[in-house]
Amino acid sequence: MKISSKNYIQQLKQHNEEALVYVINTYGGLLMGIIRKTLFTLPSKQEECLNDVFLSIWENIASYREEKNSFQNWAAAVAKYRAIDYLRQCRRELSQQHLNVEENEIPTEDRMLERLIDQELSDELEKMLRCLKPLDRQLFLKLYVEEKSVSQVSQETGMESSVIYNRISRGRKKIRKNFTVERGV
Repeated sequence: MKISSKNYIQQLKQHNEEALVYVINTYGGLLMGIIRKTLFTLPSKQEECLNDVFLSIWENIASYREEKNSFQNWAAAVAKYRAIDYLRQCRRELSQQHLNVEENEIPTEDRMLERLIDQELSDELEKMLRCLKPLDRQLFLKLYVEEKSVSQVSQETGMESSVIYNRISRGRKKIRKNFTVERGV
């Protein structure tokens, strides 16, 4: 069967490898551009990240809903979030390398890279959370940046877990809506 713009999503959902080749040829440049923009400080990780994006698309195509968004925007979001994950992973690796080393023994290049990654993550996070109310922003930071559990956040804030889950759910919807509006969809 010939893969075209009319049937590639259906074929991708059936795990037809030719459909994946179509996606790579059609959207590869766009996805690499998104990855490069996010991972500009880590050029050695860009190709690996792109491969992970295609793997994520392949493995998670069943979760794509045509009625909610275009495939291009869905794939772009996968690329953006995967690239952010790479930044976080690199940040953790740098932190682990420097855990037992005194500050003045850390190579200057590594410290500069660590600062650039921190700044990029901070900028991306600020853009994403800008649309939320301060309390919701605080909840997102505690849960996703500080990586605290809902029960820990519940104890700290005095909010019930169900309230936290509801606020996070609504916040995700706002972020998604803001993300698609920002991209002109």
